[in-house]
Amino acid sequence: MLKIGKLDNELLEAIVLRHIRHRRPEVLTRPGIGDDCAVIDFGPYECVLSTDPITATAAQAGLLAIHVSCNDIASNGIAPLGVMLAVLLPEGTEEEEVREIMRRAAEAAEELNVEIIGGHTEITAAVTKPVIISTAIGRAEKGASQSAKDMWPGDFLLLTKQAGLEGTGILANDFAARLAGALSEAELREARSMLSRVSVVREGVIAGRIGTAGMHDVTEGGVLGAVWEMCEISGTGAELREDTIPVAAVTRKICAHFGLDSLRLISSGSMLIAARPAKKDALLAAIREAGVETACIGVVRERESGLCMVCGDGARRPVGPPGADEIYKVRGQI
Repeated sequence: MLKIGKLDNELLEAIVLRHIRHRRPEVLTRPGIGDDCAVIDFGPYECVLSTDPITATAAQAGLLAIHVSCNDIASNGIAPLGVMLAVLLPEGTEEEEVREIMRRAAEAAEELNVEIIGGHTEITAAVTKPVIISTAIGRAEKGASQSAKDMWPGDFLLLTKQAGLEGTGILANDFAARLAGALSEAELREARSMLSRVSVVREGVIAGRIGTAGMHDVTEGGVLGAVWEMCEISGTGAELREDTIPVAAVTRKICAHFGLDSLRLISSGSMLIAARPAKKDALLAAIREAGVETACIGVVRERESGLCMVCGDGARRPVGPPGADEIYKVRGQI
């Protein structure tokens, strides 16, 4: 029986991707481990598309549905322009719940200058809580879309905001009662507010203009999962320094309370950026000038070096592939 959460990468390759055989010449980027966007040749332009579901939370599902798919487009270095939403709602859903989902989705779309261009809304016995599938679309001049396939040994790895950002917000919203004794009211408000910071469109577009060696928005599997996937795409290794990876104090508290690893916790709102040495300082300066905190957390190495974490005591710990996200432990699903 399969576990709750995304299929692990080995299983995804074995039972899903291997069956996709037919190829069209217009498709420039196809499904692959860590490749969140498809890229299609549209003459002088490239059409960039990505699809994501919102299943791990009901809190602010409309807002998250817009942001998570638009984040994927931004990880290619371009701005999203449209989103389509498929909204599946359980029996017993009230009109006000639908209104709230769409109100938050519309607010997020307006904030990003993205239009909701279509979709589907249905009440169905097939789900027991709201499930929203969003498909985002972007357009770039031909050749402008960026990919982690271009990451090389010697490149630097940059991370925006903090690890575990989205997971912190979800846990604080969905499990406030279980956190009552662990957090103050001020800390709970801070943690809940993190869901308002889940967009990486600003830094993705800025970085895309300067030029990167690839980007990856940090979703299920957390920071370590995102680095592992970028290394898989590029055929490289990496060395991370644990003491340089930013984690908010409230995230550390929540993870300690639930027994979670903050570096493997879902983190929409953080962008992982591979930077050429000549562009590292320019990227850091431009993103920080836009008001987005950014840290250099490691360096890309040769494949033979593997992926490892240098801990605070100097010990080197190997980092394995991502499994189910840490958040599902709290939901009692794994």
